[in-house]
Amino acid sequence: MNSQSAPVIYIQLKNRLSVPKGRGVTLRDVAYLIAEPQLREPLYSILLLQPEQSDGNLILIDLMTIIPRIQELVPDADIQPIGEGRTIVQIEGPVEARKPSVALFVLVWLLLFFGSALTIMNFHADVNMQEVHIRVVEMLTGRRDEHPYMFQIAYSLGIGFGMVIFFNHLFKKKWNEEPTPLEVEMFLYQKNIDHYVVHEEYSKMNNGTEPSGRKEDSS
Repeated sequence: MNSQSAPVIYIQLKNRLSVPKGRGVTLRDVAYLIAEPQLREPLYSILLLQPEQSDGNLILIDLMTIIPRIQELVPDADIQPIGEGRTIVQIEGPVEARKPSVALFVLVWLLLFFGSALTIMNFHADVNMQEVHIRVVEMLTGRRDEHPYMFQIAYSLGIGFGMVIFFNHLFKKKWNEEPTPLEVEMFLYQKNIDHYVVHEEYSKMNNGTEPSGRKEDSS
């Protein structure tokens, strides 16, 4: 009995990617493939969709869009998906090179600096930090000093040093490979946006409106 086994294609979709406006989205853009060498390049060249103005700047593509396109090229393929079954494509417009505004940078820096300073001072006023410092110095030295400047200077420097350690970042330098709290919050924010986009696109499909990623290419 002479039978040839069907080619196995392993496919893993990327979580999120960006493509320039006006360019078609190919399988190479959205997925990683493990397949026979002679199939790899034709598969990567499959055009999944040509974004239109009405699609917006976020498009959902899932395996239900990709599998039929692969089967058109390799009808007897054994497709084995790995990981998530969908990816989000962000359409980006042309990026204009603009010179950074020094005035805007200084304005934002001053706003953040004085805003943070006022927040810390208001907190200290609420808890009467002045009296706490006086009391701590009195306990350490045995005498009362109404203006413990040395202690207050050391305390202020300690706040700044503690913030640098907490945020694990000083200008462009990081102390270790751990993500900073800001990076973690940005990651969670982006993840929530992706979940919302996926939910909205599938809601359109369930309501009878085909999501952007399911549109067939007219070419």
